[in-house]
Amino acid sequence: MAPVETAHGAQLLVMDASFYMACAIFFIALALIISEKIHKTIVALFGASLVLILKILEQHEAFHLEEFGVDWNVIFLLIGMMIIINLMRPTGLFEYIAIRSAKLGRGEPIRIMIIFAVITALLSALLDNVTTVLLLAPVTLLIADALEVDPIPYLIVEALASNIGGTATLIGDPPNIMIASKAKLNFMDFIINLTPIVIIMMVVSIVIIKIVFGKKLQARDELKERIMSMDEREAIKDPVMLTKSLVVLAIVLVGFVLHGFFHYEPATVALFGAGLLLLLSGTHEPHHVLAEVEWPVIFFFIGLFIMVGGMVKVGAISMMSQEMLALTKGNLFATSMVIMWFSAIASAVVDNIPYVATMNPLVIDMAREMWPHLSGTALLQHADLMPIWWSLALGACLGGNGTAIGASANVIVVGMAEKAGHKISFIKFIAYGVPIMFITVFISMIYIWLRYYAFA
Repeated sequence: MAPVETAHGAQLLVMDASFYMACAIFFIALALIISEKIHKTIVALFGASLVLILKILEQHEAFHLEEFGVDWNVIFLLIGMMIIINLMRPTGLFEYIAIRSAKLGRGEPIRIMIIFAVITALLSALLDNVTTVLLLAPVTLLIADALEVDPIPYLIVEALASNIGGTATLIGDPPNIMIASKAKLNFMDFIINLTPIVIIMMVVSIVIIKIVFGKKLQARDELKERIMSMDEREAIKDPVMLTKSLVVLAIVLVGFVLHGFFHYEPATVALFGAGLLLLLSGTHEPHHVLAEVEWPVIFFFIGLFIMVGGMVKVGAISMMSQEMLALTKGNLFATSMVIMWFSAIASAVVDNIPYVATMNPLVIDMAREMWPHLSGTALLQHADLMPIWWSLALGACLGGNGTAIGASANVIVVGMAEKAGHKISFIKFIAYGVPIMFITVFISMIYIWLRYYAFA
């Protein structure tokens, strides 16, 4: 078919061979990722290579154009934070926090579960949810073994708390990083708009944990004493490096808070922190630190961005956004609610990273349809569009709690539990996750309505 002009002036070939190829590559890749028959990074990279080989996207478009290509801000933010965490991990800080928390709970299983949930949520907001569960899950298994209680409820609760806590900040959950980069949002935007409701959701979750597990989790007095006899100070392996790490982490967190004021991208702050901590660590050969970066995750993102860029270029995303507007008849509150609930349900079935990679350009294209005279930040941060961004973030992050494959943190917890001999079935995770997902999304729905629409 002939080229058509979109609202933002780009010429697209709609419904031609490129359209069908781009859609086929993306949806077949999505199906393979869901099936887990082939590793998702392999699927994403091969799909991306097909997009380039078939010239759906030219290489310069994939690597250099913001509209269609790889979002390097997301990529280097992830790399920077991974380097910082990899340098912090050997210090023993996270083991110290876990043992200290267990002792704070006086060895009572239900208290320990609640404290671990709160610590997980807090660390997930400050670091990221995937890193948090990677660091805390092994110590959780140790504590549960000492108390002779089933570790599965603890691990699932931590996975759920990590996704709730990660919703609070720009760096807490990969979907938020992706949304912030596309919408040009800063760290404080997330703190102001999402942290208040996350605190409320955590309070509600703690009440639910107390009701569900209060009488089920019991331990003998001598086992509680075993916990109280643990010395958390022994967990600290390198006090000097720990001090350096905490100073650099504090600088990075302050940088995230102020990056909008100084006009730095979050990736710049993270890379500065990573470089500074590498320098202070005295590491002569950084190979082992860089080798521990989750490169499969990084290349999964790169492949995903290229496949989604192909969908954007051929007009598939534009078509989806028009259908979304037609469904809600342009009513912005209805659009927010549809996006929130659809995001939650979709993210429970599909990893929320590829889902948000698809939705970001859809929301942008929808904004261009509604306000064709605007561009840049004026368009991306239009007052009427902001609740839609927050609905997408809440739906995608909280929806990840629905199933064992809904979020990366869930996949990691299930894998680590199975490796330790405690298999978490898909159905068992759903039994815990789906009620929490629906309760938290319902709370989010009320919050969005009250804060952005009820008194407008």
